[in-house]
Amino acid sequence: MTSIVIPAHNEARVIARLLDSLLADSSPEDDTDIVVVCNGCTDETARIASARGPRVRVVEIPVPSKHAALRAGDDHARGFPRLYVDADVVITDADVRALAEPLADESSGILATAPERNIPLAGCAWRVRAYYRVWQRLPAVRQGLFGRGVIAVSKAGHARIAELPPLMADDLAASLAFGPEERLVIDAARVVVRPPRTWSDLIKRRIRAMVSTAQLEQQHKSPEDASARTGKADLIALLRENPGLLPGVVVFVAAAVTARRRARKAVRAQDFGTWLRDESSRQN
Repeated sequence: MTSIVIPAHNEARVIARLLDSLLADSSPEDDTDIVVVCNGCTDETARIASARGPRVRVVEIPVPSKHAALRAGDDHARGFPRLYVDADVVITDADVRALAEPLADESSGILATAPERNIPLAGCAWRVRAYYRVWQRLPAVRQGLFGRGVIAVSKAGHARIAELPPLMADDLAASLAFGPEERLVIDAARVVVRPPRTWSDLIKRRIRAMVSTAQLEQQHKSPEDASARTGKADLIALLRENPGLLPGVVVFVAAAVTARRRARKAVRAQDFGTWLRDESSRQN
């Protein structure tokens, strides 16, 4: 049995679109186990999820913590492979099956999978569109399992990530927990990851990413092996391959510089608990 764990903190605006997508093309014989963990919710998330019927089990915990929600989801999930899915993305049951298939074969050596990203940029500010045209082409972004809102693991893969400490960059940490030969991005699976629509919300995301990456690097003795930072060489290589990306690279660097400056205060204070949430991507 495949289990899906969905941590959700005040996701009333988006939880229905994810659950409806998961349930839409499933058959009566489908025994996929879906657990929504409402953590510290003060809105209608639990009610909306419960209204989706018996296929969806809702667990409520009082603390607003994604890490606590994931562990609570593990306590209630029934099987493997197991998927961890952010509440604000959209993925179908067919995509879930595509992600689970390689994990069912223990001889494959694959412990974790993730889908290809579909990032709809319509309605986003031009600087946001320019940023993502560069970001999506970066080698670490293409190859890593992070930034997709979905990661699937086998039972052995789960044992590895279950040992990770609570981290803001939980998806990056999970991705780095597996070697290149142990993780796989599945071409046949797609997830819709809605980007921020405004520049200010993009900067919020980038600040959060930089603060959480700094926290992750502090957990490792060799920080250079525990990150997915973009270097000058990566951007130069992109420009050599596609000179037309120059305006986007300028925007990308501007976003990085702005976010780095604003992230320094939180890193100095060791504030790894403040979650700068982007609300614009949750608009209908």
